[in-house]
Amino acid sequence: MDQFIEFVSANPLLSAAWVGLFIMLIYSFIGAKMRGYTSITSQELTMMVNREDATVVDIRPTDTFRKGHIAGAKNIVESKITENNKPELEKLSGHPIIVVCETGMTAGKSCAALKAMGFESIFSLRGGMAEWRQANLPTASK
Repeated sequence: MDQFIEFVSANPLLSAAWVGLFIMLIYSFIGAKMRGYTSITSQELTMMVNREDATVVDIRPTDTFRKGHIAGAKNIVESKITENNKPELEKLSGHPIIVVCETGMTAGKSCAALKAMGFESIFSLRGGMAEWRQANLPTASK
């Protein structure tokens, strides 16, 4: 223990860096548990749709959605979710909901809004449609 105290007093910047890294690591684990949704891969999305009858909700603008989306996805723009438009969303309850955006960066806001409305099984596609296309997975267009 004496060596530890001696090391910390001799290397305060290095010690502070280690403490900071430790705090960030703890925060990332706790934050993931508290946010109320899970990020999933495209393979996990496919399994959930096939095995658990999950609903894919694409929050991208309608014109972008029409150019290419995951087959069977419902286009509900982000503003309808974040404005607490529960009547339109109630038909989604009872099944897992997977929120998809373009890059995986904006889906979190919609997932948090769905969680606040009382939906329980909420997921977001890690990497969004960009990751889906990069994996050469099929898209539909209308």
